[in-house]
Amino acid sequence: MKRLFDLLSSGLVLLVSAPLWIVISLAIVFDSKGGVFYQQIRVGRHNHDFGLYKFRTMVPNADRKGQLTVGGRDPRITRVGFWLRKYKLDEMPQLLNILKGEMSVVGPRPEVRKYVDLYSPEQLEVLAVRPGLTDFASLEYLDENELLGKASDPEQLYIQTIMPAKLQLNLRYIKEQGLSTDLRIIFTTLGRIFGR
Repeated sequence: MKRLFDLLSSGLVLLVSAPLWIVISLAIVFDSKGGVFYQQIRVGRHNHDFGLYKFRTMVPNADRKGQLTVGGRDPRITRVGFWLRKYKLDEMPQLLNILKGEMSVVGPRPEVRKYVDLYSPEQLEVLAVRPGLTDFASLEYLDENELLGKASDPEQLYIQTIMPAKLQLNLRYIKEQGLSTDLRIIFTTLGRIFGR
């Protein structure tokens, strides 16, 4: 049932949003050098790596300067990228990951291997389900970049405070997952994004 919902909803959104993809792609091309899309290796279900798709919001090779985005005005973020990130439009290409079966609409956000290697055995349980576009942790930490931007040591804050809190919310989602929970998370996410 969940997989059918993922296929139907992501396919429908892809069809409806096709003109927006064209506009975003042109804006990225004219704003800065580099490709339209960005692919990053993340850890998915059963601890398997996969390539997560995003619209490019940073200058080329920005990930060589760190994998955490620090603040909304991180100097690596392009002008168009700032607005794409603000309204979470950079995440739209992950609809392709959903169609491929690598992700779900709702589920724990996929993490990079560097941080997954720090998970405890209990925390690794979040890898039992497909990662998603949004979940309880995404809602709680919608402005995570701003929190990191105010920290004297962003990576320490992420590893010691934010990541464990998000994983607890991920584990809560796994216990409560179901169609009603997913719909509640989806509509709450849309409300938060469009209310920004």
